[in-house]
Amino acid sequence: MKFGIIVFPGSNCDHDCYHAVKHIFDQKAEYIWHKETSLKGFGCVIIPGGFSYGDYLRTGAIARFSPVMQEVAAFAKNGGLVIGICNGFQILTEAGLLPGVLMRNKTLKFICKNVHIRIENNRTAFTKTYQKNQVLNIPIAHADGNYFADQDTIKRLEDNNQVIFRYSDKDGKITEDANPNGSVNNIAAIINKTGNVFGTMPHPERVCESILGGENGKKIFEGIVSATI
Repeated sequence: MKFGIIVFPGSNCDHDCYHAVKHIFDQKAEYIWHKETSLKGFGCVIIPGGFSYGDYLRTGAIARFSPVMQEVAAFAKNGGLVIGICNGFQILTEAGLLPGVLMRNKTLKFICKNVHIRIENNRTAFTKTYQKNQVLNIPIAHADGNYFADQDTIKRLEDNNQVIFRYSDKDGKITEDANPNGSVNNIAAIINKTGNVFGTMPHPERVCESILGGENGKKIFEGIVSATI
């Protein structure tokens, strides 16, 4: 299959994503400049982490208006797989492809560390190779990872099983102490109702090789590849 990795001014995790899909999973991969207006031929689009447009106004607010995002919306509407990682998640919420918003961390500080997350839904193209309630150790790196939505939206996400990852302790318990950024209900990742647009604050592309500290994120990409063969 063919992956497209979108590059905005300020993206800095695009090479990590390219390395994961190209060199670890031996898949076709291309960078897509944010001014492109065609996603023809791609099976999955990745919106990587970084600081698109320097995070001016607020995270993802300017990137949402880049020409390529109209194509991402059309691609998603037609069933294409889209994964937004960290800043990519923020961009997807700004673009209305995922509900809610990512606000400043409760500490008002940038957080860069490994955390534990629990798999809440393993019946998606992105998580089907994990076990439900499996606990992963995975890195985060963000200043605006505090997921928030109104009560009705949160209820819909919970009722529709659209919460994919939740911050937990190493034993899988969902506690306030395990929540690094203040996200409502410890939410770390969600998916759209149709199951093809996935947003995650943790970085799976950074834990795909044991030499780099672990392989807890590897199965995300395994799921994507197997879903589109």
